[in-house]
Amino acid sequence: MSEAGVEDVLRAAAQMRVVRGAPDDVEVAALVASLAAVASRDVEPATEAAPRSEWARPLRAVHATRTAGADAWRWSLR
Repeated sequence: MSEAGVEDVLRAAAQMRVVRGAPDDVEVAALVASLAAVASRDVEPATEAAPRSEWARPLRAVHATRTAGADAWRWSLR
C-alpha cells in the first residue's frame, strides 16, 4: 500500500463512528484492516468478451432445420 493510501485509510478510520452496539478494540481493528485491504486492492477494468459469431454458436447444430419430404409432418413436433 502506498503512503498516500495508508494516510487516507487512517483519516477515514479516525472519522468512523459506531452507530449501534458496543464493538471492542479487536472488532474495530478488524474492520479498519478489512477496509484498508479493500482500499489497497488494484482493480483492473473488466474486459468485455468478443462477440460470438452466429455460425460458431453450439445450439445452431442442435436446432438444425429438417429437410422437407413426404413424411416431414411426422417429424415436425420432435
